[in-house]
Amino acid sequence: MSLAAFDLVAIWTVILGLAVFLYVLLDGFDLGVGILFGLAPDTPSRNVIMDSIAPIWDGNETWLVMGSIGLLTAFPLAFAIIIPAVYFPILLMLIALVFRGVAFEFRYRDAERRGFWDYGFHWGSIVATFAQGVVLGAFIQGFEVDGRHFVGGSFDCFTPFSLLTGLSLVFGYALLGAGWLVLKTEGEVQAGARRQGRLALLGVLAGIGAVSLWTPLMNAEIARRWFDWPNIALLSPVPIVSGLIALFTWRAFQGRHDAAPFAGGVALFLMSYLGIAISLFPMIVPGHYTLWQAAASPDTQLFLLVGTLVLLPVILLYTAWSYWVFRGKVTADMGYH
Repeated sequence: MSLAAFDLVAIWTVILGLAVFLYVLLDGFDLGVGILFGLAPDTPSRNVIMDSIAPIWDGNETWLVMGSIGLLTAFPLAFAIIIPAVYFPILLMLIALVFRGVAFEFRYRDAERRGFWDYGFHWGSIVATFAQGVVLGAFIQGFEVDGRHFVGGSFDCFTPFSLLTGLSLVFGYALLGAGWLVLKTEGEVQAGARRQGRLALLGVLAGIGAVSLWTPLMNAEIARRWFDWPNIALLSPVPIVSGLIALFTWRAFQGRHDAAPFAGGVALFLMSYLGIAISLFPMIVPGHYTLWQAAASPDTQLFLLVGTLVLLPVILLYTAWSYWVFRGKVTADMGYH
């Protein structure tokens, strides 16, 4: 069977989309836990919050590596344009993630300066999240491109729109983090997470509303895609379902079910992800190149796919296994170190 029988670009789009969503979901909730960590009232509460993510937090970043390598190798033209356009927020994100990881370990080893490391973990989580949101906003806005090169400035990615998406993602990850803490903790920590989850949800809804109004106003193609007839009728379930999920999530944080708030947060992220895909597909460099135009050669994609199809099930398996092993509630007597 020839290579023409397979749409390798479609396969790589699914793989890359899966990697990005799993990173946003999995590292999103542990960054969200870090954001809420700074609001904990005392050291015992902070220890429980930290222990809720201790066994799995660093493994979640596997998906960031996989998504980055997938973009570099399967869509090299997109990588060559997008990455120079967002060097600074990516650099900021990486520094924050490294400092956050150091703070995570040092707060247990350096008791005299535990307060400093606690602030480091909290602010590292916020900065990393905000930087990711800026990258997302810059990507949605598009880049200044001449031929096959980014020709804009290093700070063009910092716009009012990208700052809004950065702030919205901080609320979004806080929502996921609150859902995770409701799922994994009990008592006062869980009660605090329920309160914080409702506040984060309000911030998320404000962010989704603002981005949803702003995006079609700055891009006529996106406006046409959502509001021309019959698209408006066909796509109307997206905002309606999102609204129902938001209502479910709000009630879940008020209720007694421990898994429902996290499930609601995940569903809300899934709908937002779907909305972005509807707005931009099939563009991978918005306004300039489609997925097919930016893809590597079929031989390269096939070569990479063979290795990925071996590696991907292994990653999924050990990720699922680690979550299964460390399932259940975290209590104060279950120290990580």
